[in-house]
Amino acid sequence: MDDPPNREEEKEESSPVVGVSLCDSAPLLWRAEDLRAVRSQGLVGALLGSLARTPRQNSRLGRPLLLLPEEERLLTERHAAAAAPPGSKEAGGAELRQQVEQYEEEQQRSYEEQSVLALEDRKSALCRAMTVSHKDPGGGTADEALQGRLEALDQSFTFPRSGMAVQLSTARAGLSYCPEARAFLQADWLMRKQDDPCGGARYQVFIDLRGRGFYLTSAGKFGGDFLVYPGDPLRFHAHFIAVCVSLDESVCLLDVLAIARLGSNVKKTVLLCSPGADGGVAYTSLQWSGMV
Repeated sequence: MDDPPNREEEKEESSPVVGVSLCDSAPLLWRAEDLRAVRSQGLVGALLGSLARTPRQNSRLGRPLLLLPEEERLLTERHAAAAAPPGSKEAGGAELRQQVEQYEEEQQRSYEEQSVLALEDRKSALCRAMTVSHKDPGGGTADEALQGRLEALDQSFTFPRSGMAVQLSTARAGLSYCPEARAFLQADWLMRKQDDPCGGARYQVFIDLRGRGFYLTSAGKFGGDFLVYPGDPLRFHAHFIAVCVSLDESVCLLDVLAIARLGSNVKKTVLLCSPGADGGVAYTSLQWSGMV
């Protein structure tokens, strides 16, 4: 590959700061504006969450967005990422209990209101049924029977909680009401340091391919390190499977044949990416052409 001009340096100075929430060791982006910001920089990540209106499917996913370790490191070096401040466990627990109590009170109030409405609806239905079945104009017995039935209904009626209508607040789902959201991008919350011994070679390859204008995602399901796209993954299929190996590393011939055959089956070219000491990367492409 030739060395084209680095297209990412122009965006580096104007990159907005995004908030990264660390769940154990996984860097997650929750806010929609953060997802748009990293996508504008050519960073793809992987969506993990379910959609609020269609939760029982996995063909279309939503927030949060899981970043690759290399994407997290790139944002950190550009000073374009800030870690979410860890909230106080005691304060968070007290606020959570208060929210739970408030929610339970609202649910109880809604249940009582719906119980009254359900009782009135049942009485109306009973009155209509008794009026249709007793059409004798001069009969006082029918009125007494109706009154007795209504009094018995008042004493015995119970509205099941399973029949209660519950409002699902999905219009502003997300971090709008979380206390961490108000101080999400404080400058004094620094990102973590990554100590992965193999991460340096992968990151060098990642930076080089991003500088050439390619988009990268994880290639774990193809047995590689990165899937390399010529443009936005929403518009293009991946052309390459990048496998990071050092220049002095010996590779078993059977492994080379296996990854080349896999790339041929999925219509992709395998790239052996070997970072050099001078900061460059040597690329070797593999394509299956059959047994000799």
